[in-house]
Amino acid sequence: MPYLNLKLCAPSSPETASRLAQCLTDLTAEILKKKRELTAVAVEFVAPAHWHIGGASLAAQSLCSFYLDIKVTEGTNTKDEKALYASRAFAEIEAIVGTLAPASYIVIHEVRADAWGYRGQTQELRYIRGKAI
Repeated sequence: MPYLNLKLCAPSSPETASRLAQCLTDLTAEILKKKRELTAVAVEFVAPAHWHIGGASLAAQSLCSFYLDIKVTEGTNTKDEKALYASRAFAEIEAIVGTLAPASYIVIHEVRADAWGYRGQTQELRYIRGKAI
């Protein structure tokens, strides 16, 4: 795991979505030590006329922005790893889409191991089964 949902106020293109998904998958594996094959990334584009910061549309400001929501298992990353991830993700997204509004956000949610999982099993159950071996 994890699951990443990127909402992006920038020109929409399959190429941009693919580059961002690959970049975020790489950073997630490298910095947060998550399994690449289990990292899911959804990229959603939002029209600049529908994205506002400080009450002003980004269409009027000629800026891009994003909101990255990432979910990881609670307690599996340090504060330093999360801080590095946020810094590198911002820089990499900006390198791909261009100048970003400073009010572009990254939220890393730490979800309890008994509250989520994949393939019908929670992360806690996987941990317990791994200990029994």
